[in-house]
Amino acid sequence: MPADKAKIRNKLLSALPQEAFDALLPQLQAVELPRTHVLVEPNVPSKSVCFIENGLASLIASSSDDEKVEVGHIGREGLTGHHVLLQTDRTPSRTFMQVEGDGFLLPVSALTPVLEMIPQARDLMLRYVHCCEIQLSHSALANARYNIPERLARCLLMVHDRVDGDHLPLTHEFLALMIGVRRSGVTNELHVLEGVHAIRASRGNVEVRDRAKLLELAGGSYGLPEREYARVIGAPISDVRDE
Repeated sequence: MPADKAKIRNKLLSALPQEAFDALLPQLQAVELPRTHVLVEPNVPSKSVCFIENGLASLIASSSDDEKVEVGHIGREGLTGHHVLLQTDRTPSRTFMQVEGDGFLLPVSALTPVLEMIPQARDLMLRYVHCCEIQLSHSALANARYNIPERLARCLLMVHDRVDGDHLPLTHEFLALMIGVRRSGVTNELHVLEGVHAIRASRGNVEVRDRAKLLELAGGSYGLPEREYARVIGAPISDVRDE
């Protein structure tokens, strides 16, 4: 575990006041996060949160008749289990790793007293919850008002923001979950983006070839949550530079 906060890749963890970071440091546990690893079980009290350093987690909402859709992405800009920041011990949603990586687990029992003692740290975490709400609201907006290629471009940009490089290890099953369509329809939508040379898709992988083209395709469905994160957290949501 690096003692130097400057070596931390997680943007939320590195944005903490030094006093709060130092208080949490002994309780941070470095962990590997394989694909499909569940970080938040639905309706089970959360004992820890995870600050992701590498990889991508998906927040999934499920209905009582087992319909599912992805409602949030979590990468190195945030943490999993943000419901505990609102003093809620459990959530009906599931969070699992979609792209393998690593991160730092932190017991909720260690986080809570630090946030109580250091108001600046508490306020930072609540601003992050605000960012999660904005991301969710814009996912609803995209699903209601934008067409499928626009929604797919938006989701690919959000993943591109959170993983290293231009190769996104995404399955068709997950892409269908991202944009709320049947798996069989994903191939046609990928062909649309390939046709304008924005991406190249192969089995289990989407290569971003022209991010500027994805931005053009996504239009207004992408960008506002990312700007809001930069405004309230004080750091860009990713190191990717939009042209």
